[in-house]
Amino acid sequence: MNAHEIDYKLYGDDMQFVEIELDPHESVIAEAGGMMMMEDGIEMETFFGDGSNSGKGFLNKLVGAGRRLLTGESLFMTVFTNAGTGKRRVSFAAPYPGKIIPMDLSQLGGKVICQKDSFLCAAKGVSIGIDFQRKLGTGFFGGEGFIMQKLEGDGLAFLHAGGTIYERHLQPGEKLRIDTGCLVAMTKEVDYDIEYVGKIKTAFFGGEGLFFATLTGPGTVWVQSLPFSRLADRIIAAAPSAGGRSVGEGSILGSIGDLLNGDD
Repeated sequence: MNAHEIDYKLYGDDMQFVEIELDPHESVIAEAGGMMMMEDGIEMETFFGDGSNSGKGFLNKLVGAGRRLLTGESLFMTVFTNAGTGKRRVSFAAPYPGKIIPMDLSQLGGKVICQKDSFLCAAKGVSIGIDFQRKLGTGFFGGEGFIMQKLEGDGLAFLHAGGTIYERHLQPGEKLRIDTGCLVAMTKEVDYDIEYVGKIKTAFFGGEGLFFATLTGPGTVWVQSLPFSRLADRIIAAAPSAGGRSVGEGSILGSIGDLLNGDD
C-alpha cells in the first residue's frame, strides 16, 4: 500500500468524531481546523496541497494547492504524525450534526468523487484533488458547481455529511434522481448528470428547485438527508436579525408572551 495503514474508532451518534490510532511514524492528513484533540507525541505540520506529492518540487506542490483552492478549500492542509515510540491517537470532529463516513479506497476502485466540503481526514498518501464534470450542464446547475473533489489512493478516508446517510448500490443502467444538495459522494463508475424538473409550475412552486441529479449505475452512491445549506437556510430564516421571528415554540403564552417581551 502507498497510504499509511491507520486504525480508527467512531464516537457519538449525531455529533460524531473519529479517533485515529497511529503507529510510530504513521500520519493522517486533515483540513485545517478539523482536529479535536490529540495525545502527547503527535506532531503537526502544515503544508501545501494534500501531502501525496511531498517528494516532488515546489512547483508541483503549488499546482496541487491551487487545485484545492478551486474547490473552495484552503491552500494548506495539516499532517499529524506519531513521533513517539508507542501508539498515539488523534481525533477529528464533525463540523455540524450528521454522520462520518469511513471509506476504504482500496475496496472502492481507488477513487471516490465527493462534494467539495465533505472531506474530513484521510491516511497520508491519499490524494485530494479536483474532478471536472464532463458536461457543462452538470457544472452550471449541479448545485455543487463545475468542480467536485476526488479522493484517490488505497487508504482510508473519512467524509462528513448532514443528517442520516443512505448508501445505495446501483446496478448497471439503474437510475436514481437526487436533490443536488443531497448528493454526498459516488464511486468513479457512476455517471452523473443534471436533469431539468420538466414543468414550469413544479419548478417554481414545488419548492424542490429547477434541477436534480441523475445518477446511473453501476456503482455506489452516498446520500445525505440534511444538507448543511438547508439547515443554514432555516436558521437564517428564523433569525430575528435576518428578518425572521420566533413562533413561540414550547411556550404556553405563545404570541401573548411575545407581546409581553416587546416583540411585534
